[in-house]
Amino acid sequence: MAKCYVTGKCVLFGNKVSHSHRRSNHKFKSNLKRVKIIENGRVKRVWVSTRALRSGLVERA
Repeated sequence: MAKCYVTGKCVLFGNKVSHSHRRSNHKFKSNLKRVKIIENGRVKRVWVSTRALRSGLVERA
């Protein structure tokens, strides 16, 4: 589930930095939705990022 079918966006790792500059691990999760799309005339159910949905990169079924 951790990857967008269209753009390939996935989980990124980084540091959460506090006010005193102490660091702890942090996961940046992409905003994914499970949607039905039309691909080659067939309906598929895949994980797609909301950015791809908004920009019209996929045709919803």
